Amino acid sequence: MGLYQRYVLPYVLDMAMSAKPITYQRRKVVPLAEGRVLEIGFGAGHNAEHYDPAKVTHLWGLEPDPGMRKRAAKRIGHLPFSFEFLGLEAERIPLPDHSADTVLVTYTLCSIPQVQMALEGMRRVLKPSGRLIFCEHGEAPDASVRKWQDRLQPLWGWCGGGCHLGRPIPKLITGSGFRIDNLDSMYLPSTPRFAGYNYWGTAQAA
Repeated sequence: MGLYQRYVLPYVLDMAMSAKPITYQRRKVVPLAEGRVLEIGFGAGHNAEHYDPAKVTHLWGLEPDPGMRKRAAKRIGHLPFSFEFLGLEAERIPLPDHSADTVLVTYTLCSIPQVQMALEGMRRVLKPSGRLIFCEHGEAPDASVRKWQDRLQPLWGWCGGGCHLGRPIPKLITGSGFRIDNLDSMYLPSTPRFAGYNYWGTAQAA
């Protein structure tokens, strides 16, 4: 891991994930989580304040980057339910089958190297009645915007810790054995269009 990835990237991601349009999206989806919750890509803990304490009994925060876990510490100190860090990659979720009522993933599928494997793991750990809640940026519907996503990807991926601008989020989810129950999408306001097309909703194992 280079100096940028170790010391600069956690700060850059923390600031980017604090943007107002993204925070507004978090407020839409995070309160839907209930029961024993696994959050994939816990990052600096930006979702922590948006959980409904009346619904959540336990939270696992899966985050492999120690720099991000360190930045998250200030946001998890006063959680009203039990919390546990899981310090592994999303492709290696260290939980038994059917152990989570909810899996939450926000602004993370873009940067997981083996995203299909990770989604299959999320399906594995969900209870049969459980839900996947997602909110992600991804492939834009306009061809002109997709061209810019392709052009900018090499530089963007390096600066953003492996972030992919144009992943087809709904296709990835359904291709991993999920059935999407609810899906919304739009360009976020005050956000560059090449990085601002958002998908959010819920899914269950098909």
